Amino acid sequence: MDFDFTPEDEVFRAEVREFLAENLPPADERGPEFMGQWLKAVRAKRYVGFSWPEEVTGGGGTLMQQFILKEEMSRARAPMLGWDVTGLQWVGPAIINYGTETQKRQFIPDILDSKSVWCTGYSEPDVGSDLASLQCRAERIGDEYVINGSKIWTSLAHYAKWMYMMVRTGARNGSKHDGITCLLVPMDTPGIDVQPINSMSGGHMFNQVFFVDVHVALENRLGEEGQGWQVTMNALQNERSGLVETMAAHRTFADLVELAKEVRGQSPARDARASRRLAEIEAKVEAMHLNGMRALTLQLAGHAHQSQSSINKLIMADLLIEINDLSMELLGSRNQYMPGSEETVADGRWQAGALSWPTTVIGGGTSNIQRNIIGERILGLAKD
Repeated sequence: MDFDFTPEDEVFRAEVREFLAENLPPADERGPEFMGQWLKAVRAKRYVGFSWPEEVTGGGGTLMQQFILKEEMSRARAPMLGWDVTGLQWVGPAIINYGTETQKRQFIPDILDSKSVWCTGYSEPDVGSDLASLQCRAERIGDEYVINGSKIWTSLAHYAKWMYMMVRTGARNGSKHDGITCLLVPMDTPGIDVQPINSMSGGHMFNQVFFVDVHVALENRLGEEGQGWQVTMNALQNERSGLVETMAAHRTFADLVELAKEVRGQSPARDARASRRLAEIEAKVEAMHLNGMRALTLQLAGHAHQSQSSINKLIMADLLIEINDLSMELLGSRNQYMPGSEETVADGRWQAGALSWPTTVIGGGTSNIQRNIIGERILGLAKD
């Protein structure tokens, strides 16, 4: 791998740092108007959807510039680049690649301008991480599809205005990937019922969504009928390096070191057990970083494997468990205090994380699924 950046890349990095210096005040100086101002500022610079084509008012940036942008934003602990995370990560790229001109005009501007909220209808009860085995069905009747079935673990469905969902519209014809179609569904359509799934931390991000005779116009199909698997897999490859997760892991590790200093009243290096466990976590974070850089190098060379991100997903799952276990150990008897208590540390951030990590580890495919993907698709081992 070549870790050197071109002069042009360094010029862009300097531009991002200058933008941050002008637009990102310290956290304790950000008032109630800050987030709205921030979203307008990053949109004006075309940092939102930075790698999207200029013809859809994206940034038209290169893959390397996108990495530099995210790296600098993460280092500065800046807020998100755009409000609609699902729209930016999956929906927008899918519409750009497979959508009609009408769909692009209808949806892309709102995603980039932080005016939309999308959710993703992938997982289903009794299917788990085997996405291609979905059973939610859409029958085509005239110029409409009629959907019946349910989706589960649907993030932000209680806020979303639209769902990007996969449905079964035809027979498998020998492969479970056949007969799947992608639909763009308004969440206020009659027949949709959103039921909350509350997490152990008391938060509400996930939902089960039921569909009973839900009518969706044919014009809301994304891609051709039966092309849903291709559409979805293409969208999921939009960010394959895993470097975004690595940047988040670096920040969390730094916070964990500070927690160790705060609660132990001394350098973690003087606590042999804490020091050893921190070193193990740091080594995994660095391994994630190097693997992400390798994946980015392959992408730049046009040789990226679509399953490469499973490696960092697997490492990150182990990291989350280790980080939260160690944070609870460091907190000692104070680990029982939740946000809002005068006795809590960091307003209960670590307790909330310890109760929430299962959803993050399971989301996007369990660790066993990631191991199967790595073994079968990267290492060429026999199917499990």
